[in-house]
Amino acid sequence: MGKRVAVLLAGCGLYDGTEIHEASAVLVHLSREGAQAEVFAPNIPQMHVVDHVRGQPTPEQRNVLVESARIARGNIKDLAQLDVKGMDALIIPGGFGVAKNLSTWATQGKNCSVSREVEDVLREFHAAQKPIGLCCISPVLAAKLFPGCEVTVGHDTECDQWPYAKTAESMKELGCKHVNKHVTEIHVDPRNRLVTTCAFMCNAPIHDIHDGIGNMVREVVRLA
Repeated sequence: MGKRVAVLLAGCGLYDGTEIHEASAVLVHLSREGAQAEVFAPNIPQMHVVDHVRGQPTPEQRNVLVESARIARGNIKDLAQLDVKGMDALIIPGGFGVAKNLSTWATQGKNCSVSREVEDVLREFHAAQKPIGLCCISPVLAAKLFPGCEVTVGHDTECDQWPYAKTAESMKELGCKHVNKHVTEIHVDPRNRLVTTCAFMCNAPIHDIHDGIGNMVREVVRLA
């Protein structure tokens, strides 16, 4: 039987939830590696709902679990049901939902808090020395919770290709080591069992982002 990997989602959509292409890439590559993906999301209200055509918030209210179920084709569980003992690894795709619904990074940066439920899950996987895969903005969760850890969100010098590079500086201020990597590359922190890749933190062709996530997934499954 393949490795069982928990995939934690934060809604559905770049600006207010999980980045859909990243989540899809994670699930595709887990399937390719023969791993069994089990999808979870917290049963909480979203911070807000964004109109993805206009890029502006709307008055709507939505639920993170209900919206995440769109990506999981309905095959999803409340994060409260996640039994870490029964899992071999954890992967968290990116998207602004990580910074808005799983934490308050979007509004508070390095001074953010991580949702108690999400923090508990991450700490339990970490304590059990089970690998954690993080891509795009989600490595900020590790930077906040595991001082001294090593991660990548791409590059630390802002330019057209790296519009979110200031994130790396904020993570360094939390005491973690940021390692510059290209979009198809990963960084492995063997001590903390973290595997990270930058994904859409880089303005890159979508196939390069897909390949980088594939490398991350492959290493997570190998370590599990």
